[in-house]
Amino acid sequence: MCHPRGAGRLVQPRLLEPFQDTNKKQREERDKSPNKDKERSLTACLLCAAFFGSLGSSFLYGYNLSVVNAPALYIKAFYNKTWIERYGEPISAETVTLLWSITVSIFSIGGLFGALSATLIIKVLGRKGTLLLNNSFAVIAAVLLSLGEMSRSFEMLIIGRLIMGVDSGIALSALPMYLGEISPKHFRGMIGQFNSILICLGVFTGQVLGLPELLGQESTWIYLFSFLALPAMLQLCVLPFLPESPRYLLMERRDEAGAEKAFQRFLGKKDVSQELEEVHMESRAQDKLHTVSVLQLLKSPAVRWQLITVIITMACYQLCGLNAIWYYTNGILREAGFTESILPYITLSTGAIETLAAIISGLVIERIGRKPLLIFGFFSMAVFFSLLTVFLNFQDRVSWMPYLSYVCILAVIASFCSGPGGIPFILTGELFEQSYRPAAFMIAGTVNWLSNFTVGLLFPFIQETLQSFSFLVFVAVCILGSIYLYVVLPETKNKTFMDISQSFAKINKMPIPSPGQEMELVLSINSDTNGKAQDATKMQTSL
Repeated sequence: MCHPRGAGRLVQPRLLEPFQDTNKKQREERDKSPNKDKERSLTACLLCAAFFGSLGSSFLYGYNLSVVNAPALYIKAFYNKTWIERYGEPISAETVTLLWSITVSIFSIGGLFGALSATLIIKVLGRKGTLLLNNSFAVIAAVLLSLGEMSRSFEMLIIGRLIMGVDSGIALSALPMYLGEISPKHFRGMIGQFNSILICLGVFTGQVLGLPELLGQESTWIYLFSFLALPAMLQLCVLPFLPESPRYLLMERRDEAGAEKAFQRFLGKKDVSQELEEVHMESRAQDKLHTVSVLQLLKSPAVRWQLITVIITMACYQLCGLNAIWYYTNGILREAGFTESILPYITLSTGAIETLAAIISGLVIERIGRKPLLIFGFFSMAVFFSLLTVFLNFQDRVSWMPYLSYVCILAVIASFCSGPGGIPFILTGELFEQSYRPAAFMIAGTVNWLSNFTVGLLFPFIQETLQSFSFLVFVAVCILGSIYLYVVLPETKNKTFMDISQSFAKINKMPIPSPGQEMELVLSINSDTNGKAQDATKMQTSL
């Protein structure tokens, strides 16, 4: 919430303004202190949590987006073989197409189930506990997908894809929440981009392992799915030894000692009083310290525009047209004269561009900010989609036009990964304070997976009707998204969660806390801290 309801006794702001100024000066002095650069360095604990947390979560999501492409013909042949063994006749073309469509699309349905269940699991097990439990879904899915051919059961493949979708739905809610809460504000964007980087790396890994020289063969395609268990097992081996989210420990578990130790390990310093004070202020400023439900979030006027912003950003994330790009890629490469045998190697460039753009975005996000990267990404996609539409219409007339079309495809992918590919997940964690965050991720996840399903369902009809002009639909989505973000979204770089909430106070028509109300929080926290310090001193003296 943006302000504390029922602040208690009346306080004279003028008397407290000197304290407010003193507190501000103390923060400025800490920022300028010689130890600040040391405090702002990334720790091994924080990097390990970001990497291994993402490896067993978003990496698997990205991997599953691409892994089914290479063995598609072999899986369909397996369906036909199993059908003959069961019913004594070959499977019809319509039936095999239906089974294959179900195999691919059920991943999104599982993702929706996972997103809807994530809030309850996170509430019970916490952020880290949810990520650890989620590995069990990945291992079960790997077993089902790997043993499906041996068991002559295509149902096992379909169920395995469904379970893997559940895993991804939970991961894309729990992981960004965990990364946002363990990161100091000056690294929150960069650490949050590990989610996007590992998604792109997972897509690229699926493309590489699917090459004919590796696992993309009739005798080895099942090992593409066996690989799913490896990242999950690696996460299970490392993540238990890393701390839980200190914000979760302090605000929801009331474990101040555990939160202090977690902050110390993540930040690499002993004095974390400033971070604990910030969390205490956020806790006391909220009307409801318990986790709110989705219905309560939808009804709350204090976060109305945060919620609208997340819904629009997440919808644009899926509806901006990146998924539709893959429909044209191979056709454009064939028009350019590339033979069928080398197409898999050429398309590796798309995965490489994705990963490179995501890494660059992670390196510059704390300098440039979230808002400029998002607007630049969507606007650039609109430009290159427009150029791609022109090039596709002249592709049959000019021999070198397919090469320009493919360059546009790479540019669209790079534009997407420069901002829109990862920042929507970061924003979902940043725009909401602790009590609203799980419900916000449930809504964002639902919008994400429903939009994904909508694109897969409607794009074939759009393409059939508009042909090469179908990308103009996505141009409109990207432009409208850019305009909305420019008008509504404040920059969240290097801001606390309370600062971000207060940035929306005016548009939400909520009163901004007065200096007196803010100082009440500070003074009460300082008195609590001083009291605890005095108690500790007395205990040491008595000993």
